[in-house]
Amino acid sequence: MNSESNLDLASRLKWIIFGLLWHSSLAYNFPSYTNHPCKRECQDDTVPMKCHYHFTLEYYYTLSKACYNCPFNVTDCSRQHCITADGISRPVLVANRMLPGPGIHVCLGDIIIVKVTNKLAGAEGTTIHWHGVIQHGSQFMDGVPMVTQCPIASHTSFTYRYETKQAGTMFWHAHSGVQRSDGIFGALVIRERPSKEPHYHRYDYDLPEHTIIVNDWLEELTIQKFAAHHHDDGDNKPRSVLINGKGILETFRDHITGKEFTTPPEIFYVEQSKRYRFRVASNGVLNCPLQISIQDHQLLMIASDSYPFQPVIVNSFNIFAGERYDFVVLTDRVVDNYFIHVRGLADCGSQFKQAKQHAVLKYRGAQDISFGPHRPDYDAGRREGVRLNPWNRRASPTRVSLTSLYSLVEDDDALKWKPDKKFYIAMDFNVIDNKNFHHPLFYSIFDVVKQKKLLSPQMNHISTIFPPSPPLGQWMDLDESIFCNNETLRVNCSLEYCQCVHRIQVELGDVVELVMVDEGVPFNANHPMHLHGHAFRVVAMDRLGNMTSVDYVRHLDNQGLIERKLHGAIKKDSVTVPDGGYTVLRFHADNPGFWLFHCHVEFHIEIGMGLIIQVGHTNQMPRPPNNFPRCGDFDGGDFETGRTLRASNPAATDPSWSWRSMFQQNWPTAASSKAVFQNKETLNIELNRNKIVASNDNSARSQTGSRGFNVIPVCVYYELVLLLTIIKCACWI
Repeated sequence: MNSESNLDLASRLKWIIFGLLWHSSLAYNFPSYTNHPCKRECQDDTVPMKCHYHFTLEYYYTLSKACYNCPFNVTDCSRQHCITADGISRPVLVANRMLPGPGIHVCLGDIIIVKVTNKLAGAEGTTIHWHGVIQHGSQFMDGVPMVTQCPIASHTSFTYRYETKQAGTMFWHAHSGVQRSDGIFGALVIRERPSKEPHYHRYDYDLPEHTIIVNDWLEELTIQKFAAHHHDDGDNKPRSVLINGKGILETFRDHITGKEFTTPPEIFYVEQSKRYRFRVASNGVLNCPLQISIQDHQLLMIASDSYPFQPVIVNSFNIFAGERYDFVVLTDRVVDNYFIHVRGLADCGSQFKQAKQHAVLKYRGAQDISFGPHRPDYDAGRREGVRLNPWNRRASPTRVSLTSLYSLVEDDDALKWKPDKKFYIAMDFNVIDNKNFHHPLFYSIFDVVKQKKLLSPQMNHISTIFPPSPPLGQWMDLDESIFCNNETLRVNCSLEYCQCVHRIQVELGDVVELVMVDEGVPFNANHPMHLHGHAFRVVAMDRLGNMTSVDYVRHLDNQGLIERKLHGAIKKDSVTVPDGGYTVLRFHADNPGFWLFHCHVEFHIEIGMGLIIQVGHTNQMPRPPNNFPRCGDFDGGDFETGRTLRASNPAATDPSWSWRSMFQQNWPTAASSKAVFQNKETLNIELNRNKIVASNDNSARSQTGSRGFNVIPVCVYYELVLLLTIIKCACWI
């Protein structure tokens, strides 16, 4: 009997231990979602699904202990949680210990639900932006810190939820600080139903594994490079590029055999005589446009930034930070391995560190390929012939400009003859004492050596800063004086450094035209611009010379010398502005909210090259979701009373504030009305018990995100209002 009891106890203990170990493994299980149920073939009769994901963000390391003997044992490089990058050991920021993070592949109409848990060391806040998703009806999910939401605090979670309403190639990335530069990004592809896909007949396969994310890559944490460049004479020139988080830069030598090894490149498998759709997104970090080509193959370009256009055959294309391009490749060559070349331009170009990377297009049946010391060099990616989207060049027969493309998206209101609002925006690196990096007395930009002069990338000579609270949900907590633009400022920003929450305002329903001018004075650079909340039409683009001015472009425009393409203009959400030239954008402002418009070069937006476009009045803005997080300044309050010194919403800052006190403050005979009010025991209703927030503005809500009035039924509320009105009238009499 005792032996049976002992066996039963041992069995129970075994299952308890197994359960504990299983539960413990779940805590360290970072799903890759490679076989997610939403990652399916999309058909006309596909039923929409709710697609759940969980991203855990943390600091991590390339070639960590998870990699064992990689790259000497190449199979170790494919181990769970092993991130090889380009072979350089460095810290990274990642989601689910992957680089890139988990890819999201869904069908149009699916609902995406992503829980983001912030475990970043150092108590960093974070957010995730869904680049290319027009958050119409889900504005609070756009993921811009201090514009649409508060940062996700350390050790907390935030769940993004939105319905997919447009198909195409997109990607997701962190939108706090420089976090996306160090690894927090991933693919996001929303596939269209076959009957609605205009290019469906042009390819045989559209596979998730043929999604490509390219980005320039540093050898250290980006914030280190940022600090050295902005506060000293550190350079801002990348040495490497990654293709889907992989690449080859470092060579490893076996000290016994002398054999050389490298980290493995990305390989894309295809079959001969098939047509494959590839989707490419650029998570470009610095001023590094990338030229992409495939050895011995032409590319049929079919879409950009999720929007289709009439196909064009090219030998290569340039992609700027934030852009996406879709192409079809015909595998009509002999069975072999072919290089996919990604070649850096501008600050990644031949005059600097010649940043590059190579992946492999591998035909089924081709021999395995090994990379030794004789791998392709920088010039191997210099593909001649027709190139789409030229960098700082005028259009020509071999340089296909975006304005020469014809959109397959029907013309819309954005292409009407005359816009409702027009803004000229000058962009350049300005020589001015930026108080964040220079001091006019101690180390003025005019006093330090050339290598340490920090020129400020600005829009209309203004550096934007982010407000202390997100205006979308906490408008009433902000002071109007923090906002400005070139029409409201009363100083000469060419001579005096100007910094504010740079904002332009348009009416809901306006057709808005933005004439973006890169004056191009100091550098041969460019600025890839990305608009949140809307897509735009590219109606004009040209490079006038090595430099120009916004006044000259305005003069050309007034003379009718800038022709708009108002039929079939390509639709995008990210586009470059050529140095010494202009790009003219049109969009229909039909999405109320506060939308960031900014340069997608990380160092540029981080020090102020952006602005907020306010679409509509605050009473037209959407209401925050229930229990939506709030944040903002705290002034310490009055020491004696404990009340804050400034409160735009008394219910949020004064626990003794009540509906009763509101009426006491507004009645003309406060003393008598107070007596009447306090004698009515049934009317002694306090805000602390019923949490009523009285506000005429939809954005002024209680911290719990209430929709106007909590707890008290509507009928009781109206009876109360009527009774109080009668009392008020009696006091007047």
